[in-house]
Amino acid sequence: MTAISFEFFPPKSLAASFRLWDTVHTLAPLAPEFVSVTYGAGGTTRELTHEAVREIGKMTGLNVAAHLTCVDATRDETLAIARDYAAAGVKRIVALRGDPADGQSTFSPHADGFANSCELISALADVGDFDITVGAYPDPHPEAASADADIDWLKRKVDAGATSAITQFFFEADTFLRFRDRAAAAGVDIPVLPGILPVENWHSTRNFAARCGAAVPNHIAEGFERAERDNRLDLFATVQATDLCTDLTEEGVEHLHFYTLNRPGLTRDVVHALGLAPPMSLEHVA
Repeated sequence: MTAISFEFFPPKSLAASFRLWDTVHTLAPLAPEFVSVTYGAGGTTRELTHEAVREIGKMTGLNVAAHLTCVDATRDETLAIARDYAAAGVKRIVALRGDPADGQSTFSPHADGFANSCELISALADVGDFDITVGAYPDPHPEAASADADIDWLKRKVDAGATSAITQFFFEADTFLRFRDRAAAAGVDIPVLPGILPVENWHSTRNFAARCGAAVPNHIAEGFERAERDNRLDLFATVQATDLCTDLTEEGVEHLHFYTLNRPGLTRDVVHALGLAPPMSLEHVA
C-alpha cells in the first residue's frame, strides 16, 4: 500500500483556524503516515506553527512533523524549539533554510543563526532522535547554479544527517523520476518523497511555480486554462493529480506527500481515486 502524508499551514485568523481544523478532520481518516505544519514566509508564523503542531498531535493522535528554518532566529533559539518538540513527543522535523525574511529579496542568515540547512540538520541530529526531512528540487531551485548543484546540496544534507526528503511540486512524473535516478547515482540513499499539489487555483499555482522554479509544460497550462473557461477546474485538477500519482506509483514510488493548502477536498478526492483510502474512512467523505 502506498503511504501518504499531508502538509498544512498554521492559521493567522479565526476563519483560517476553522479551515485548518476542517482540513485536519477531513484528511485524518485517510491514515497518513505523518502530517507536517509549515512556517510562513520568512518565519512569520513561528509561534503559530508550534501551537498547531502541539494541538494537532494532542487532538488527533496523528504523527505531526514540525518545520524549522534558519530564518530570523539564533542557533540557541532554534535548538530550544527543537528540544521542546522532542519533549512533546515530536519525532520528525522538516529542516529547511527557509525563504528570505520580510523585506529581504535574498536569504541572509541571522548573525548568531544557522547559515544554511546543512548546519541546521547537523545540529538537529545532535539534539534528539529525530527523523530529519529536508527539501529537494526536481526542477532547479531559482538560486541554484545548475541542476547538478541541487543534487550536490541534497547529498550534503544526507551527509549532515537527513533521513528523508520531500520535493517541491512538479507537473510531470518524468521530472521526479529523472531527479530520483540522478540523486541515487550521486549516492543519495534516503527516501525521496514526491510533493504533489492538487491545483485549487490555477492562477495562484502558476505564479507560485514561476517563483519557485517549477516548470509548467504547455499542455498542462493549456489544460488548466481550458478547464477554467469551462468551469470544470476541480474535475481537471483531480484527474491531473490522480494521473500524476498513478504514473509515479507505477514506477515504484512508495510514498506521496500532498500539499493541501488547508483545502482538503481535492486531496481527499485524489486519495480516494487512487484507492489509497482505508475502508473505514469512506463514511467521512462529505
